[in-house]
Amino acid sequence: MKLGARQLKQPAGIAARKNLHGQIAEHLGMQIVGGTLPPGEILPNEMALATALDVSRTAIREAIKVLTSKGLIEVRRKTGTRVRPRRDWNALDPDVLMWQFAGDGLPIGITDLLELRKLIEPAAARFAAERGSPENLLEIEEAFAEMKKSVGKTAVAVEADLRFHMAILEATHNSFMRPFGALIAAALKASFRLTNADETAYKLSLRKHGAVLKAIVDRTPLQAEQAMLKILEGTRVDIQHALEKLPPTAAKGGRLKGLPKAKARLA
Repeated sequence: MKLGARQLKQPAGIAARKNLHGQIAEHLGMQIVGGTLPPGEILPNEMALATALDVSRTAIREAIKVLTSKGLIEVRRKTGTRVRPRRDWNALDPDVLMWQFAGDGLPIGITDLLELRKLIEPAAARFAAERGSPENLLEIEEAFAEMKKSVGKTAVAVEADLRFHMAILEATHNSFMRPFGALIAAALKASFRLTNADETAYKLSLRKHGAVLKAIVDRTPLQAEQAMLKILEGTRVDIQHALEKLPPTAAKGGRLKGLPKAKARLA
């Protein structure tokens, strides 16, 4: 299927922003991951895109290179620029993650993201308890202190929560753990859109984070691992609880795996 150039409207102010090709890549990338430009869709040619978005062909060319490097599109001499299947996307690329979870609804990938967090973060908490330096532990403590001050302040709470989890990844002293920070950031921001209004749920989550902190500071790896699992299980239940309050059309992600059909409640 070939897309008409007129369907790609210029987002407000795109020509006035810095890093123009990056803004164009974001504009097109979000349409791809959001399904507006589905797999197999053929994009307009370079000239048509430049005209539709009121930018230079050079900016379009650079944006196409960015999207190609992320696996979202492929460029072929005879068939043009085509959107690639979801399985070919660089799923852990920070931009792809951000674009995928930037919408108002619950993205389909949130379930997979939570499952991956359950594989990574409990082990990270265990390693942090075993290997974390005094400086690492201080960073985790300071992040938790910020979280306690952030009740009812969504944006600040997200950043403090993210700082907490990133500090734990850093405390593992495993260089391959750090790149998962983008994954965790995407998951936190997506879940907070649904659960931030529930102050009771946030306070319960805060206590669970405190248990992780205590276990890490006490150097009890198994308890740290189990405490982190409780956080993630709570996140899963919180999201499902919020999901069931949304209209069916808003819950793009569907029911989270592993939850019973009965209405889930906070533990």
